[in-house]
Amino acid sequence: EVQLVESGGGSVQAGGSLRLSCEDPGFRFDMHAVGWFRRAPGKEREAVSCISSNDGSTEYADSVKGRFTISRDNAKNMVYLQMNSLKPEDTAVYYCAAPSIGGSCLLWDHPGAYTWWGRGTQVTVSS
Repeated sequence: EVQLVESGGGSVQAGGSLRLSCEDPGFRFDMHAVGWFRRAPGKEREAVSCISSNDGSTEYADSVKGRFTISRDNAKNMVYLQMNSLKPEDTAVYYCAAPSIGGSCLLWDHPGAYTWWGRGTQVTVSS
């Protein structure tokens, strides 16, 4: 059973940084694309980023480009989301997700393209 687990969330001031991790020791991250989504209070779920397993290509939402970096460590079976220059509007629960088939980020911003989801980690950015 796939059980993605996010960690690394917390509370920071605006301008600060956090690194989120997504892991599942039994999951082959090197064979699946992995996406990050977030949901802020009162808002719809938003796609944040995706990393392909095919060629390591990445996708980012316009709102986080230049500030967030997604990466993977296949040896450790982990995917990371480095978040810099955080803003109060980045406050949300962040989720990692993976499709059951496919290593590309072709439909990366469509939640329906993902099969497995973690339970999320809270990120709070204060002004």
